[in-house]
Amino acid sequence: MNQSETTNLPLSSSRKDHPEAVGSGVSWSAVVAGAFVTAALYLILLSLGAGLGLSSVSVWSNVGVSAATIGTASILWLIFAEIVSSSMGGYLAGRLRTKWTVIHGDEVYFRDTAHGFLSWSVALVVTAALLGAAATTMIGSPSANGSSETKGAVSPNAYFVDAILRTETPKTDSDTASLRQEVGTILATSLKQGSLGSDDKAYLDRLVSARTGLDQGTADKRVSNVYANAQNAAEATRKAVAHTLLWIFIALLIGAFCSSLAGTIGGKQRDNVVIL
Repeated sequence: MNQSETTNLPLSSSRKDHPEAVGSGVSWSAVVAGAFVTAALYLILLSLGAGLGLSSVSVWSNVGVSAATIGTASILWLIFAEIVSSSMGGYLAGRLRTKWTVIHGDEVYFRDTAHGFLSWSVALVVTAALLGAAATTMIGSPSANGSSETKGAVSPNAYFVDAILRTETPKTDSDTASLRQEVGTILATSLKQGSLGSDDKAYLDRLVSARTGLDQGTADKRVSNVYANAQNAAEATRKAVAHTLLWIFIALLIGAFCSSLAGTIGGKQRDNVVIL
């Protein structure tokens, strides 16, 4: 391999004539520009996927990860969005960086790869910060807007509380709110611990029997069935979240690779530009 293929140094030049540059080898303006393109394009594609029903998470709604395991279409769209956005941002980071003329070709290749990777990294941090801030704002909005919205908030265990306390003939109870809160707290604590304690179980049996008019045996069976359903729902949600995070991890790795590769392509094309 000759010198012109491995270095950007002129053929008649020596390393003594071209000492190491004092400035940084990173063109941060190009990196930031590529990062903003990556973040913006990813949000656009994610929104498009949500509109087409191909995304399990919408960044524009107050909805978290779906409780059901994401499907093949959602996975493919997530990877597609990551590939397209990361490749575009990495390419621009490599194409817009300062042209280096006095360093070895291998070093140029490494720097172009680093520019693409840095662009992807900055985009990831910025996107995560923005989405985190948006989520925090939406979570904190009920308390900021008044107690009326806070009262209307739905507990994650509301369905199971209703299942335990429902009666054949509905009736009004002035203390229903505190009763629901108490049962919901018991369920939430038991699900967190992984089992329903004997004392809590006996208390719920008596509570359900008194509230619904069922005999002790029927109330005991209802509590056991509802708690088992709550456990199954919690386990299904945990598996869905784990499955989703796994595919997000894979998509991000693919995005990092595509951004780094695109950075080398953009840098190579930048070096081949003829100055008129």
